[in-house]
Amino acid sequence: MLIIGIAGGTGCGKTTVVNKLINELPEGEVGVISQDSYYKDTSHLSYDERVNINFDHPRSIDFELLVNHLKQLKKGKSIDQPIYSFVKHNRTGDTIKTKPRKVMIVEGILILTNPEIRELFDIKIFVHADSDERLIRRLKRDITERGRDIDEVLTRYQNTLKPMHEQFIEPMKEYADIIIPNNKYNTVAVDIVKTIINERL
Repeated sequence: MLIIGIAGGTGCGKTTVVNKLINELPEGEVGVISQDSYYKDTSHLSYDERVNINFDHPRSIDFELLVNHLKQLKKGKSIDQPIYSFVKHNRTGDTIKTKPRKVMIVEGILILTNPEIRELFDIKIFVHADSDERLIRRLKRDITERGRDIDEVLTRYQNTLKPMHEQFIEPMKEYADIIIPNNKYNTVAVDIVKTIINERL
């Protein structure tokens, strides 16, 4: 099994890169795990307390469970991936059965911050887009898909997202094997990744 980590700041276009890879590789051979599924369970907190959690800090991720799940998949075992609700800021309690595939893609803003997980990745990719581009994409997504209002998104960006990006996410570029600039869609980089994957398979 080939495990690929795809990191980068919020709104950088990770999902676009992931979808391109899925579409260009043989059907049924690629599985995806999202870091967002592994936010820690916050059932013990009230909704108001959950809203104030810094979800852009590595502490918010249950890396222990994610490492465990990746190791299980590597052994050929299926896992029960948690399902997370951005509206409730918590896990739903439901899970999704995820089977091992020839290629497992793990994507998320913080996945390269954890040394144990970095060790499990065969290929580490960092998707880069400039901060204005990322903010615009984040605004559009959070308002349309996650039920946030513009003030909430901008406040969170200024107080949390931007400083956390500078502290934890941007420095992770040094661990990347490949950096994909993604202000405009980058087909060459994706083709290179696809070629590497096919060679390894």
